[in-house]
Amino acid sequence: MLAFDFGLVQMGVAVGNTELRSTQPLSVLRAKEGVPDWHMVEKLVREWQPDLLVVGDPLNMDGSDSELCERARKFARRLHGRLGLPVEMVDERLTSFEAKQISREQGHRGDYKRRPIDSQAAELVLQSWLGGQPEP
Repeated sequence: MLAFDFGLVQMGVAVGNTELRSTQPLSVLRAKEGVPDWHMVEKLVREWQPDLLVVGDPLNMDGSDSELCERARKFARRLHGRLGLPVEMVDERLTSFEAKQISREQGHRGDYKRRPIDSQAAELVLQSWLGGQPEP
């Protein structure tokens, strides 16, 4: 499976395996107003051949929809429409915060424009999805 941490300027991507219950960050895709380079998305899908796509749902801390929720959900619908793969939304509250914390612990200096953490956030989205699944 592939996971996407939706963003208006860039999107993190991570890959996972349900049988091994493993995940790893992959890359950061540039986006314009939440629209990625679809050729890059298709290339990742061809390379990794996922059977499921997971998209982070950017809810507010109280669980209500944020301003970005509808855009992230539209992106998820477009993923399904373009690629024909099932897509699931996953609550992504605090994933970017947690990804920054993890990165700082690993020596990241906070220059997130030069070294974005979006793929780590996508990995956390994927780990959250896996955590909600029964053991194989």
